[in-house]
Amino acid sequence: MEPEIRSLVEISDSKPALRSHADIVLARARWAASIFQRFDRETTLHIVEAVARTAHQNAGKYAEWAVEETGFGVVEHKKLKNELTAMPLVDHYRDEDFVNPVIDEARKMVRIPRPAGVILALTPSTNPIATVNFKVLMALMTRNAVVISPHPAARACCVDAVNAMAEAAVEAGAPDGCIQVIEQPSIPLIEEFMASDKTSVILATGGTAMVRSAYSSSNPAIGVGPGNAPVYVDPSAEMQDAAQRIVDSKSFDNSILCTNESVLITLPEADKKLRQALKQAGAYLCDEEEVERLRRYLFHDRGFNVAAVGRDAVWIAQECGIRVPAKTKILVAPVTQLGVEERMTREKLCPVLAYHVAKNQTQALSQARAVLRLTGAGHSAAIHAGDSQIVADYARSVEAYRVVVNAPCSQGAAGFQTHLAPTFTIGTGYFGRSSIGENIGPHHLIHWTRVAYNSDSAVPFGDYQAADFGFDGPLPHAPSDGVPGAGRSARPSRPLTSAANTGSGGGAGVGMDSRTREELRRLIAEEVRNVIKGGH
Repeated sequence: MEPEIRSLVEISDSKPALRSHADIVLARARWAASIFQRFDRETTLHIVEAVARTAHQNAGKYAEWAVEETGFGVVEHKKLKNELTAMPLVDHYRDEDFVNPVIDEARKMVRIPRPAGVILALTPSTNPIATVNFKVLMALMTRNAVVISPHPAARACCVDAVNAMAEAAVEAGAPDGCIQVIEQPSIPLIEEFMASDKTSVILATGGTAMVRSAYSSSNPAIGVGPGNAPVYVDPSAEMQDAAQRIVDSKSFDNSILCTNESVLITLPEADKKLRQALKQAGAYLCDEEEVERLRRYLFHDRGFNVAAVGRDAVWIAQECGIRVPAKTKILVAPVTQLGVEERMTREKLCPVLAYHVAKNQTQALSQARAVLRLTGAGHSAAIHAGDSQIVADYARSVEAYRVVVNAPCSQGAAGFQTHLAPTFTIGTGYFGRSSIGENIGPHHLIHWTRVAYNSDSAVPFGDYQAADFGFDGPLPHAPSDGVPGAGRSARPSRPLTSAANTGSGGGAGVGMDSRTREELRRLIAEEVRNVIKGGH
């Protein structure tokens, strides 16, 4: 943020002042986006890789900073998440082309990529840097400009991280302003950004209230809902493996991912073996009195006790007056019922796992469905089983768009121990009152213009292999008359992408003959001279 803008915001919280600040930032982003959309795939990928390397190199630094600033999570786990949302994320999408037009001769169609423009990206305090990395790189892959709005609780680390990535992008050739950050976020200011007609789409990751605000902003929004993943352990599962995966998942970054398991459901014939396996994996099973202590500490009249968010199991036990071994990874709280009356079946962003034994499989599936209907609809569910039919029955029963099988749900639903798309923004779809039900990725930040020919075989399809769709590259320096474009040298032609070939190409011309271009320059120059004469 420029010093004069920061002073303006600090001096006045008036609506005109806030709107003016939002307009300045977004106008700069729109200019950057308009230039960025003229870059070819090779140049775009060069910028993406430069920013990803910077994010990867700083993963440990910002992991420590985030834990220190927010008090949430585990440094080594956050470092891993920060790394996974850097180079591995780029590698996952490396072979996908979000830049070149695609020719489908069989269907007589050309698809032309159209980036969104300016993305307003809201990030949470729970996974601040990983989400920043993820959203910035998604925007760059699709040649969009992005403005990051960090959660106030993680403001300092996010601002520093975004500025480092912005510097790396510009050094790699990106338009200045394609990555920006709101350095002093406030609710009134963010509302101005969300409502502005200069914002193309809002990418919201955070609490329900913030996501609902994004949806009601009058701008397109991609939002997510809360998680509350049930995990069903069937008697057909390998108990030791299931227990270890659940404990590893529930303790990862102190269970701060919304994809973590919240309620474990099993059957009487698996109960004894599963309890023993959980203990061996590092879980502490609470007795009835200890469960009541946890219940009173974690939940109050206004909801979940935020003091427990991202804290480790031993710390939470101490706060509740429960004595546990020093190496305890998670606290398991057996409960006799599930539903509205049992607060322990709600979402818990801490290493506390509710544990329930259903009477039979039919009841278990019904209860898993009920947990998600209580909160977390459309989000994630997990199952450990060796019987494929049981997995199919479970997937059909739960209202979730991700069902993780025999894997840690925290990592698996986010695409890091499964082949789901890697993400830090989980779409909850129609079940969760969201517009998208899959893992959010770069393909959600780009639309395609489809040039569709007459399907009649008698009507020929055009030759688009040598067509020019106008990859201009960076703007040239302005000539002496102040008219952009003068003195531009010719650029080599660029091969288009066919449906069978998705390789990158070089630069291309503007698709305008020299006569039209000179006429346009003359008109612009005349208009500029008239403005100067008029003193406007």
